[in-house]
Amino acid sequence: MWPFGNRTTRKARSFARVIRAKYDAAATNADNARHWANADGLSADAAASPDVRQTLRNRSRYEVANNSYARGIVLTLANDCVGTGPRLQLLSDDTEANDLIETAFAEWASEIHLPAKLRLMRMTKAVDGEVFGMLTANPMLRCPIKLDLQLIEADRVASPDARILIDDAVDGIQFDRFGNPVRYLVLRRHPGQCGFTLALDGYDLVPAEAMVHWFRADRPGQHRGIPEITPALPLFAQLRRYTLAVLGAAETAADFAAVLFTDAPANGEAASVEPMDIVELEKRMATVLPDGWKLGQIKAEQPGTTYGEFKRELLNEIARCLNMPFNVAAGNSSGYNYASGRLDHQTYFKSIRVEQADCNNVVLNALLNAWLTEARLLGDFSFLAGVETLEHQWFWDGTEHVDPAKEASAQAQRLANHTTTLACEYARQGKDWETELRQRAKEKQLMKELGLTEAEVQPTPEPQPQEEDDTDVEDQRQAA
Repeated sequence: MWPFGNRTTRKARSFARVIRAKYDAAATNADNARHWANADGLSADAAASPDVRQTLRNRSRYEVANNSYARGIVLTLANDCVGTGPRLQLLSDDTEANDLIETAFAEWASEIHLPAKLRLMRMTKAVDGEVFGMLTANPMLRCPIKLDLQLIEADRVASPDARILIDDAVDGIQFDRFGNPVRYLVLRRHPGQCGFTLALDGYDLVPAEAMVHWFRADRPGQHRGIPEITPALPLFAQLRRYTLAVLGAAETAADFAAVLFTDAPANGEAASVEPMDIVELEKRMATVLPDGWKLGQIKAEQPGTTYGEFKRELLNEIARCLNMPFNVAAGNSSGYNYASGRLDHQTYFKSIRVEQADCNNVVLNALLNAWLTEARLLGDFSFLAGVETLEHQWFWDGTEHVDPAKEASAQAQRLANHTTTLACEYARQGKDWETELRQRAKEKQLMKELGLTEAEVQPTPEPQPQEEDDTDVEDQRQAA
């Protein structure tokens, strides 16, 4: 025991009682009480309870089904993330075996429509917050491996009975003491389907090895996902309400072709006219107004001068929760210059790469392992019997550069000073460098046989007009 330990402790406690720390954000007063009224201390799973998730899913689906901007944003996100689908490349030293497996996997992926299913999974992840894929056997597939991926909506993975999966379970998912999913409770029919009755339809217990669960966890300890567009749902509603209100005001003003009014006081010197009377007007007619009355029109005040600006700001805020720039969400780049477009797209495509990496780990690797397990049972892939895992990578579609000439020049310079490789440059385009080089060698060999030279087949580059510096253009635009 340290000497004077009790005295030191008493001094520390006394010192702790003297100091008081305070944060303005933790203060509750009349000005912010209503704003923070819904703040709570619930856990991640308690905050995303089954009832809350169902309400958010229903509203998100409704908005995407009826709002053109919401539908376009979700479709664009899925197309940019998945594109035409991933491609497998094995990295073992056996080139012949690599080609055999890659070709067989590509044929199987095409047979089960894997790219379309991945795009649907990405859309569902944004709208519902999560998506489930069950690995099943499909004897109708026209390929040797009968493995299939059956997509399941989040509504079907649930615990409708309190007696089912009580211990270490979160709404249809049972976990072990290490936090790993053990099995999933999957309803045989959708709860929203007509005539659904749990007692008659029942449920299936699916092992974790046969299930893919793709969602984004926003908090530690979160086991079920919420829609990614949840923060934007109130904004979508405001956008639609504002548009309809402006349209209604403009229509109301347009409904009145002309109005009779008088400057005379009530019961003054003016002819008697029935109030709110309606007169049918004919084209190109001449008429005489009642004594003391004038003909006028209602001045249309809608849409206001800030109508377009308000919609742009609101749409920009909506797209922010998905890391999507405004010009991609709106499909309109008229207000952008070259530098601004490149800068915004860097953040967007970085988030796309993150999503693709997550899809690799959660979905594609699980599919590949299950596919290899089935392939080992076939005679054509008997050489895989002793192989547990295969070193591999996935290729996704590359992104097109806004200025191909500048990108080609930069690519040549990087290759010349050895700051990149052909494998890296082809990977940017979503291509396998070995496949592309073999194809290029075949083309050059055929050109040599036909007596063609590269100068004859390459187009002559046209002189590019000198462009203004992007920084100067941006400064001039801001000054204007």
